[in-house]
Parts: sequence; structure tokens; C-alpha cells
Amino acid sequence: MANHPRVPVAAEDGYAVTYEEHPWAAEDTDDTFAMSRRARMQTRGPYRSAITPRVAEHEFRLPADVETEAADALMEITRFDAELSSKQSEFGGEFAPLAAVLLRTESASSSQIENVTAGAKALALASIDEKAGPNARMVAANVAAMQRAIEMADDLSESTIVAAHEALMDGNEHAQPGRYRDGQVWIGGAAPTPHTASFVPPHKDRVPAAMADLLSFCDRADIPVLVHAAIAHAQFETIHPFADGNGRTGRALVHVLLKRGRATTRLTVPVSAGLLVDTESYFDALTAYRKGDAAPIVRRFSLASFAAVSNARRLDRDLADLYAGWEHAVSARSDATVWRVMPHLISQPAVTVRFVQEATAVSQPASQNAIDQLVDAGVLTPAGTNRRNRVWVANGVIAALDEFASRV
Repeated sequence: MANHPRVPVAAEDGYAVTYEEHPWAAEDTDDTFAMSRRARMQTRGPYRSAITPRVAEHEFRLPADVETEAADALMEITRFDAELSSKQSEFGGEFAPLAAVLLRTESASSSQIENVTAGAKALALASIDEKAGPNARMVAANVAAMQRAIEMADDLSESTIVAAHEALMDGNEHAQPGRYRDGQVWIGGAAPTPHTASFVPPHKDRVPAAMADLLSFCDRADIPVLVHAAIAHAQFETIHPFADGNGRTGRALVHVLLKRGRATTRLTVPVSAGLLVDTESYFDALTAYRKGDAAPIVRRFSLASFAAVSNARRLDRDLADLYAGWEHAVSARSDATVWRVMPHLISQPAVTVRFVQEATAVSQPASQNAIDQLVDAGVLTPAGTNRRNRVWVANGVIAALDEFASRV
């Protein structure tokens, strides 16, 4: 590791970040960036980057009310997961559609925190590789990344995290998908150098050791689950190990730890949707954590969990009511393909004939017939006028998902 001169700052509880200076070469500055003379003067000379404290064995001390609130929030998450996992699903007796739609709403909310927004229809189209904008494709990639991370929850490691990042940022070479960054990054400041940034994460040489320490922290079993997840997330965001996509990858880590702690078993509770309720306090809590105070980020995740469960329960009711209306509107034999198609519309509200064929393992004519029946019942409508490569949309599901987003 390179020799880094330390410029320490005071720690409130022994784990606040400290800082060190690094040289900044003039050729590292983007000379196409327009700046005033004063601003250009501020970008000269060395800059300071963070040194993250070791957390693997740190004993975090939280106020009793913060610990109690986190315990209540965790109980609410566990209860929500249990109540939906144990009951007979409203969606044709299948649970998978609800699990998939909650995963998608969490991914969309996590992306929205980074100002990457996509409506439910655009995301549904992107999920079947239909023409969609770049934001929708990015959110669809976030769904894939979060799914990959959660599936590997019991084997959390460096490879797990970089695999999730690779899935998230696939095709975005500036983000160096699937590998730690090889340069300096910074947050805020609106300048081509780190000198005036609001926070400068560790130098690239410090990232591997900092991530190894974080992964050791993640393996601890002596910290309450939600507290564990909130602190791990804050530490990840402080390290900022990737060139881009850190926020979304770091929020996927939250769900990995919730699953590892058995708080969730079959669901992805949309905690990011709860964070969206007040993103300013979320970012303020991350700043407080870097100054040595973990209480605000734990409290923010507790409040976000309560909001997420409330909103997800309402989404479940809205979709269940919609599905019951479909069952009443569709008239077909009990063994007809149309009944097998309907649950898929909850998790994937934009479909093609090919999608239905693959999802239900039926012939092309049977697939088209099922779609025609759903159109006649008012469940599906054509997405456009093109007669070739047609797409049909379940507008009721799109509306429920957009209402979920508007509530947060």
C-alpha cells in the first residue's frame, strides 16, 4: 500500500473517518469544465480523502430509544414477511408474483434515490427487452443485480458484491463493472476535482482492505439485524468501492443482511421506498455516520422500514383486489391457458406472445388465444398500433405500481 500522510480529525465514538492528503496533478483536471478564477484556485494543490475506521470488531453504542425503535421495525419486517409467506396467495394460488413485484418496486425506489427514474410501464417493457429508455434499462439492471445479491446471501463475500455490481452496471464501462475502482471518486461539489466535494471516499489503494474489514463486520452475529444492516450500508457508502453504482449496490447489501438474519425469507421489503420519503435525512444520516454517530442512520432505516411495510401492504391489497376483478371478468374453462397467464401479469405487466409461450410452456396459437381472451375481458390492452411484434399491457397493474411510487 502507498504511504499516505494522515491528517486526523476527532472521533466521537472511536470510529469517525479521518483524512489524509494526496497530490493532485494539473493534468488530472478536466480542462473543458468552465470555472471562475476563484473556483480554479480552489482546485490547486493536494486534496484530502477519507480513511475509514475498522468496524469488524467495533462495539457500537446506541441510545436505548434507537435500539428499541430498530427492534420494533425489525419485528414489523419479520411479521410482514411471515404473514404474506404463510397465507394462500391471491394470485391464482401462487406467491411468486408478489415476491417479484416487491423486488421490482424496491429496485425502482433504490434507483430513484440516485435520480434514475422510470415509470412502471417503461420498466415492464425494458424487462422483456422491448424498446425502452436508458433509465428503464438501468432500473431493470438493478432488479437483476438485487436478485443476484439476494440469491447469494448465504455466501456473502467479495465475489458476491462484485457480481451484483457487474449485473447492475453491465454495459457501462465508465463504472468498471464487477471490479473495485482504480481512481478517486468524490460526492458533491459540482467541480472536476475533489477539492470542494462534500465528501471524498478513501483512496483506491485503501479500498480492498476497507472492504475486507466490512465483510468481516457483515459476518458478525452479535448485532441486532436491522442495526447491523444499517451500519453495514453506511460503511459501504463511506468506502464507495466502485466507480459508479455504489448507492444501489449498497442498498442491495441491506437485503442480503436482512435475509441472512432471517428477518426476510421470501420477500424483498421495499426499504428504499421508505428512504425515498425523506432522502435529505438519509443523506444527512450518512454524513453523521462519517462523523462517528451511527444513531441517525439506524433511526432512518427503522422509519423507512415502517413506511415500506405499510406501503407494501397497501400494494398487496390493491393487486389482490385487481386480480379478483380479473377472475370475475374472464370466462374460460378451468384448464384454459388464460388462468396460467394471469399470475404472470402481476410481476410482468407487459407481455408478448413469445413471453406467454415461454412462461406457460404452450404453443404460439394457445398463447395468442389466451391474450385475446384477456383483451376481451379488459385485462390487457395493446401497447401500440404496430401489428408485428405486438406488446400488451395490464394497465391496472401499471396504475397500482405508479400509485405505490407516488405514495413515497
